[in-house]
Amino acid sequence: MNLHDIKIKAQAWLSSGFDEETRRQVQHLLDNDEKELYESFYKNLEFGTGGLRGIMGVGTNRMNKYTVGMATQGLCNYLKKNFSNLPEIKVAIAHDSRNNSRYFSEITAAVFSANGIRAFLFDELRPTPELSFAVRHLGCQSGIVVTASHNPKEYNGYKVYWDDGGQIIAPHDKNIIAEVQKIKDPSQVKFNADKSKITAIGAEVDDAYLKELKKLVFNKAVIRKHSGLKIVYTALHGTGITLLPIALNELGFTNVILEEQQAIPDGNFPTVTSPNPENREALEMAIAKARTEDAEIVLATDPDADRIALAVKDGNDYKLLNGNQTASLLTDYILEQWQKNGKLTGKEFTVKTIVTTELMKAVSENYNVPSYDVLTGFKYIADVIRRNESKAQFICGGEESYGFLTGDFVRDKDAISTAVLIAEMFAYGKEQGQTLLQRLEAIYRRHGFYYETLVNVVKEGAEGAAAISQMMTDYRKNPPAIDGKLPEWVLDYNTQTRRNLHNNATEKIEGFPVSNVLQFFYADGTKISVRPSGTEPKIKFYIGVKMQFETSLKEMEAKANHKIEKIRTEIKL
Repeated sequence: MNLHDIKIKAQAWLSSGFDEETRRQVQHLLDNDEKELYESFYKNLEFGTGGLRGIMGVGTNRMNKYTVGMATQGLCNYLKKNFSNLPEIKVAIAHDSRNNSRYFSEITAAVFSANGIRAFLFDELRPTPELSFAVRHLGCQSGIVVTASHNPKEYNGYKVYWDDGGQIIAPHDKNIIAEVQKIKDPSQVKFNADKSKITAIGAEVDDAYLKELKKLVFNKAVIRKHSGLKIVYTALHGTGITLLPIALNELGFTNVILEEQQAIPDGNFPTVTSPNPENREALEMAIAKARTEDAEIVLATDPDADRIALAVKDGNDYKLLNGNQTASLLTDYILEQWQKNGKLTGKEFTVKTIVTTELMKAVSENYNVPSYDVLTGFKYIADVIRRNESKAQFICGGEESYGFLTGDFVRDKDAISTAVLIAEMFAYGKEQGQTLLQRLEAIYRRHGFYYETLVNVVKEGAEGAAAISQMMTDYRKNPPAIDGKLPEWVLDYNTQTRRNLHNNATEKIEGFPVSNVLQFFYADGTKISVRPSGTEPKIKFYIGVKMQFETSLKEMEAKANHKIEKIRTEIKL
């Protein structure tokens, strides 16, 4: 689209159908900033398979009242088609601490209500997992959480949930997209709220959620004995502050120390470069507080409190565990407790995403509990839970990007319940005379040392998209050799085939949606997964190695990192 066409498109936003502030900002772009004008209008903000995510501002390619309204109108139309038999359609709406999140959630509630749909709107910010819980608790047909997770402060987003409390998947995702695409203009949106259809929710849902969370605890006596466990927590200016300290306290942990500056909800995230708990820099203030307080563990949650980071005291420093290590530790602890309590009947299961460590599966199968693989995204874990209802019991599930869930009253990753289980696991270890790092080493000795890293290769613009596409084509034709050895198995989720490179035998991969993902499994336990990002201009390489555990955790990690660097050199990353 050329600049002339962009200007014509932008001038349509100067009409009386748009509010005065929007018109003023669009006129400013027309008069002063052609580059930003182009970026704001050159395309429509795409409603993807999970919802919206984009930079906030005026224009068709930005998160604003009108793009949010159009998305909501499309969703309304789909809900009314799907649930026409119900006397009243209900949705739950939550939001995080980002700039405009409350405003967008109120716009969303207004549009739902104007369409005759009951909107349960949280009275203030709440964690994403509580929204997932609220959908089922309130008998809703859908849910919305306004959040852009750990993206930079300029972004916001809009995630859609279905009646099972999980994020939308096929066929609803594509069908909702089709309905949203039919809304061509904000004039098609019903913005005028019917306030009688908007119901505020708050403490009563918090209490119901916490009641379910308390059922997850295994060792109340151990918690009472170690109630003074020093835990430093940072909410990174997000929603975790509303529930996580309360949850820990109500379960018996009385010495939760807040990183106070980061306990203040703030969409500008003033104390961090990025509010991403995967990055150690985001935890530096909390770790400094932990040093001062001589705390034993540090917990951090992202802005919508669905992902959690764990750092544990290690000598004079604090070691940040990666998502694979935390998930493996929790899986081992939870299954150990189920076994000790005689609750394993042979009808239980765990779940992990395909890019998550194979250690989690090894741990699960050690307890004779099957572990299912799903595509990247917790919505697929939720789908496995739903499909197994009344047939088998979900115990826990995890992903490498710091997401974990136990229990099935929430159907998305849940940093609040995970924090409680981490604290209990730590207290249990103290009772046994074992640190978390010692427990992790014991798991590695039992199953082998699994270690993983993620490499992002950024390719921006149209040329970048073409380059990423070509890379996937090349890897399909020529799987990467490591030390001169080709992988034993190649899994292609686009063609849904599993191919043995030794005899060229091909099997069908069952139970997975089509997805542009490749996986390579090597004889020495190395695993490489390759997938283009669905939300950013990058291609992701998940590299995992396996070796026998020897010496110490620190030395093994150094050895694994050396091997991973060698692999990166060989495949030119």
